[in-house]
Amino acid sequence: MRGLAEFIVRGRWQALAVAALGAGSLLFGWISAAAVALVTLRKGLSNGAWLTLWALLPAGFTAYFSGDAGSVLLLLGTLLLATVLRFSVSLALAVTTTVVVGYASGLAMLWLSGDFLQQLAEVFDAVLTQLEGGFSAESGAVVVLSRPNAGQIAGMLAAGNSGICVLSLLLARYWQALLYNPGGFRREFHALRLPTQWTLGLTVVTLTVWFALPSLNGWAAVSAIPLMFCGFALAHARASRTGQGSGWLTAFYVLWLVIDPVKVALLAIVVADAFIDFRSRWQQRGAGGA
Repeated sequence: MRGLAEFIVRGRWQALAVAALGAGSLLFGWISAAAVALVTLRKGLSNGAWLTLWALLPAGFTAYFSGDAGSVLLLLGTLLLATVLRFSVSLALAVTTTVVVGYASGLAMLWLSGDFLQQLAEVFDAVLTQLEGGFSAESGAVVVLSRPNAGQIAGMLAAGNSGICVLSLLLARYWQALLYNPGGFRREFHALRLPTQWTLGLTVVTLTVWFALPSLNGWAAVSAIPLMFCGFALAHARASRTGQGSGWLTAFYVLWLVIDPVKVALLAIVVADAFIDFRSRWQQRGAGGA
């Protein structure tokens, strides 16, 4: 990773090579976005925008033939987050900005990738039809599963795009710290915490969309993305504080991926942290013990 970061910041054309190659791939678009973010953080918006414009060429080519505009939206969203972080020097504000990126991405997908979304809806319908047949045969009763429409799928893809934008930004920030401020990213990420008002606002929006608009509940995850990353930061801070190794964090992420109640519990802990500030309490206990 350090070698790749050094190559990106070595010069404009080196950065362009990484950004263009990654942007032309649906699998490695996040590397291209991280390169854009690193250049923006280190060399400014003008350089980051220049790199993004050139990287949009292969990304647009891929979007045109696949029907999926995700690569284009990932580049633009990550550029916005990196710009916010560079000018505000606030990781919390940059991560919160991903809500704007997410909703804008979802609307853009509905506009630019309508046929692609409809194809995904048909794939979901075919898979769920097969599952219904299997469940009905086993239970002896008719089983009907709800099917996501194109709008719900757009919301889910928007949430995924937002999450990857944040991951690309964090990777770029890690690269920057690795090259110029060793250990700085670890401290910054462990301290990631939103102001109480922001946490409550995002929680209200998430719950409102989820319960009041069930036909659009895929969009609820968009406003929960900043809360989720604050939860990840809190878990990493706790693991570092208690000396727990990477095995504990791996188990935590596996449980978070496969068990939905863990996601809900993590969001509840983040809301509690907005009032209690667990990190300050841990520091006070540590000072008292010392």
